[in-house]
Amino acid sequence: MKISIHAKTDVGRGRDNNEDAYTFCPDLTGPSWSADHTKGYIPLGSLGTLLVVADGMGGLNAGEVAAAVAIDTVRHAFTTEAASKALGSDETAVKLLTQTVKDADEAINRRMIASPETAGMGTTIVLCWITSQNAYVAWCGDSRCYRYNADDGGLHALTKDHSYVQELVDRGEITEEQAFTHPDNNIITRGLGDFASEVQPDIVVSAVKAGDMFLLCSDGLCGYCTNEQIGQILANSEGDVARCADDLIRTALDVPGDDNICIVVASVLADDQPEPGGSKIMHLLRSLFG
Repeated sequence: MKISIHAKTDVGRGRDNNEDAYTFCPDLTGPSWSADHTKGYIPLGSLGTLLVVADGMGGLNAGEVAAAVAIDTVRHAFTTEAASKALGSDETAVKLLTQTVKDADEAINRRMIASPETAGMGTTIVLCWITSQNAYVAWCGDSRCYRYNADDGGLHALTKDHSYVQELVDRGEITEEQAFTHPDNNIITRGLGDFASEVQPDIVVSAVKAGDMFLLCSDGLCGYCTNEQIGQILANSEGDVARCADDLIRTALDVPGDDNICIVVASVLADDQPEPGGSKIMHLLRSLFG
């Protein structure tokens, strides 16, 4: 299989600073944590690809610190050796993801002790480890991971928000549609950092198929754009991740979105599948002219 990745973030229309962060490693066989995109489609290595989004919050403008600490912890945890050992089974893969999230939580708490001015900071996190067989998704908070495949039911949310309104939905007190516009839809019930209980990520395992697109995002996207809007943009992109990223950001800003927006989009194709028409040319033009 082969994979193409594009990441993008925007401060949004209502914020002065960006507390969202992302990272991804296109090939864990030789970890190199990329800035914003792969050069078109590249082979999906034997140890897979890791995508991460964190949405910082709280403290005296320290949300970006919490997100950065979480991202840095992930980069140090997912070495080639660690990934190689963990891919022996689903159980060991889940164990590595779980421990990584817990390590990030501990690192943020240590930072608050060392820097009291950051007290109260925290972050959501969502990670997606894509291999040729499975995608392992771990999360705390309301940053999401979606899977889209035109030949396999369209858009599916692989994560379920750790949030107050999601608990209301689960109890049957409100609908999903009501949750989207609920005045308390920004209250999360689980995250890294300033939370009372020990962090425990939820994890799902999803089979990977040719034609899959994976989207990781902060609530600056999914809190303003409906799943229907997101699914339509993924469908229209036809695997062109740069175009998809641009369209997602633009749509969130046009709502208008007041929050920071952060997205990572990955497209997986079989080796013999053609790449999106003109994607390499469009990527070159975007890299030259923005």
